[in-house]
Amino acid sequence: MIMDRKNAWEKYPQGKKREKVFAFAEEYRSFISACKTERECTMSLYQKAVDAGFTDLEELIKDGKKLKAGDKVIVNNKGKGLALFVIGKEPVEAGMNILGAHIDSPRLDLKQVPLYEDTGMAMLDTHYYGGVKKYQWVTLPLALHGVICKKDGTSVTVNIGDKAGDPVFGVSDLLIHLAGEQMEKKAAKVIEGENLDLLIGSIPKQEKTGEDTKEIKDRVKANILDILEKEYDVSEEDLLSAEIEVVPAGEARDYGLDRSMIMGYGHDDRVCAYPSFEAILQVKKPERTAVCLLVDKEEIGSVGATGMKSHFFEDTVAELINLTGTYSELTVRRALKNSNVLSSDVSAAFDPNYPSVMDKHNCAYFGKGLVFNKYTGSRGKSGSNDASAEYMAKLRKILDDREVAFQTAELGKVDQGGGGTIAYILATYGMNVIDSGVAVLNMHAPWEIISKVDLYEAFRGYVAFLEEA
Repeated sequence: MIMDRKNAWEKYPQGKKREKVFAFAEEYRSFISACKTERECTMSLYQKAVDAGFTDLEELIKDGKKLKAGDKVIVNNKGKGLALFVIGKEPVEAGMNILGAHIDSPRLDLKQVPLYEDTGMAMLDTHYYGGVKKYQWVTLPLALHGVICKKDGTSVTVNIGDKAGDPVFGVSDLLIHLAGEQMEKKAAKVIEGENLDLLIGSIPKQEKTGEDTKEIKDRVKANILDILEKEYDVSEEDLLSAEIEVVPAGEARDYGLDRSMIMGYGHDDRVCAYPSFEAILQVKKPERTAVCLLVDKEEIGSVGATGMKSHFFEDTVAELINLTGTYSELTVRRALKNSNVLSSDVSAAFDPNYPSVMDKHNCAYFGKGLVFNKYTGSRGKSGSNDASAEYMAKLRKILDDREVAFQTAELGKVDQGGGGTIAYILATYGMNVIDSGVAVLNMHAPWEIISKVDLYEAFRGYVAFLEEA
């Protein structure tokens, strides 16, 4: 029976087979520990791809080179996303096999005018990004990651809170002794968005003595500005053109006495993005062009120049076709329409602490492998891409032939809630698309949990898809 699918760990008994699972998981754990923003993910993976033999599309266009089967191409989308291609033996017009994931995660962003002082404390004003339970972000050690761009064209990289010896930051909470009114509030109101401000300092700037010295206003803020100028050569005005993200401080960790899981920030959706990227590195000369597409802004609706709703991917495919033969608008349209896609995004894992929100016959479980969500959306499938039965059957055969553990799921009970991915956007081109990813506990919390064997089965499934779909 379907419900009796074996736990995937049973495929990997103690020894070399299990060591492969743990080794892949350790590489992933290191990746998400170091790459906590879309910029950091893009920079790291771009360099790794170039080292693996991928050539930047801009260089190919500049040199006027023609592409042939087996060529590897990479495109960087404004430092916040990537598209990788391995050219297939068949014409691109015949369609591509595409793994599409996102590399942004829920977080706090600094506002454009973030720094202020209140009662002798220096604070940073934030605006949360994506769907979060705001109360989960208080009393945690937090780090600052991002970039400050200056008017002279230079930029300063910010990474404070994750290196050994770094200070950390945090959002304070009301002490239990005075929280009578707070404890009566609904969870959505316990912590308000405007109260998610970071405490970053409390030492006032030393005043200089002298007849011409005026009293300094907001001396603690002034001291922080002095530190910024000394350490980073930036002024308060430079923060107007900064993108600084507030993320949980600390490394991802092995979770459980058996070390079968990983607790870390940003599993949604880097737990799918990373094996998608690693999968395309394994592909040599596929029949159909293989693609790994990593995008930004999924958590806020896939909008903007780096989101899936932009024309980035469509324009990139047009450039690619121009380098493989004779370009035409019709060829581009056919290439997109004839493509197969795994929208590589996470699914909700069954949680024994909260069984009431799940249909036990149609939900994802830790250890049961790669998850297919035929549809997402909410309630009456609103806003979902509902994959065809024919496409699902094709994928079942590919994974069964490769002995990849997989399961099917819905995102909770029918009237419980719901969610979405980039699947419906790619489906507008007429592609075959289905959501396929890794089950996650604590989804959208600062610290999420995944199963190592599910991660590994996702990697194996993604390789099989790129090579055989």
